[in-house]
Amino acid sequence: MHRKIRAGDKIFKCEVCDKLFKQMCNLKKHMSIHTGDKPTFKCEVCDKMFRESTLLKRHMKVHIGDKPFKCEFCDRLFIYSFQLKAHTRIHTGDKPYKCTVCNKFFCDGSALKTHSRLHTGDKPFKCEVCYKVFRQSNNLICHTRIHTGDKPFKCEVCHKMFSQSSHLMTHMRTHTGDKPFKCEVCYKKFRHNGTLKSHMLVHAVETPYKCKVCNKFLCSSSGLKMHMRTHTGEKPFKCEVCNKMYRSSSHLSKHTRIHTGERPFKCEVCYKMFTQKGNLKTHMRIHSGDKPFKCEVCDKRFKYVYVLNRHKNIHTGDKPFKCEVCYKMFADSTELNRHMRIHSGEKLFQCEICYKLFNHKGHLRRHLRIHTAD
Repeated sequence: MHRKIRAGDKIFKCEVCDKLFKQMCNLKKHMSIHTGDKPTFKCEVCDKMFRESTLLKRHMKVHIGDKPFKCEFCDRLFIYSFQLKAHTRIHTGDKPYKCTVCNKFFCDGSALKTHSRLHTGDKPFKCEVCYKVFRQSNNLICHTRIHTGDKPFKCEVCHKMFSQSSHLMTHMRTHTGDKPFKCEVCYKKFRHNGTLKSHMLVHAVETPYKCKVCNKFLCSSSGLKMHMRTHTGEKPFKCEVCNKMYRSSSHLSKHTRIHTGERPFKCEVCYKMFTQKGNLKTHMRIHSGDKPFKCEVCDKRFKYVYVLNRHKNIHTGDKPFKCEVCYKMFADSTELNRHMRIHSGEKLFQCEICYKLFNHKGHLRRHLRIHTAD
């Protein structure tokens, strides 16, 4: 005796995978997965194809900008109800999806699905160029830019381009000066989490990396590797323009700006651009009036260390700069350069009224009194 067919029964069976369906139309849609039939519903805006009209209808909201679903907590708008539902869990703290392996909870089913690949080792997204596989589709998208050279993220300050938004975000800290990673021991701040981790070894009881040549201790393996090049003389980083060699990639990056003309560090006061952050920092003293270098004898302060060193010769009486013509000694290189004009006859300063030339600015200033009757 045959069983009576009830509403809701799945009576249509796929002959390929034995999956059951309630309606024949659903079975027909499903069969396209096995037959490889192309989607039949096309978006007239972006030409994307869909197997079902309902999927096309839902997709069209992307183009018309319709966002009918609003979050009651932060007023954020969403195209689809399932997006709003997943978003509200951020506010409620609800995490209904649980990993059966490590018991970790997630607020989104797709997040759990991605997480579960850590346990299974599944990497379903493959690069068609080098065949490298990834757990997440966005990781594959970022990776393919290595092959295409695409850099869609642009710095609005120095116009440098980046392949990933996270790289741009990190780069922006060079302009903003933001240092979000703080050492909880000495409160020193860093731009990168990796730099903070390396720094934390300074506070550790032991520094595990020791140089076998000079017995110096280093905080990280990369630091030891870099240090060893001072002994070996190794310079593995080569400039492709002038073939000059460098010990580190950062030194090479700074050097290449000589050829490219890139100046990523900008003064927010006068908008002057610099190739290195240190140069910008030194330049800022012009605007701030900061004079960090103090003479220990007379307490006079200076903006630059080389000016302080030059000033110290006043107290020591040291005159390291000698004229090769008359052997007169000078405490300052600029004084020697000025003196050399006596021997060379060079006259750089000209009167704008009578065009007479002088070898010293002071002589020109004194001469001008003839015209001004000062």
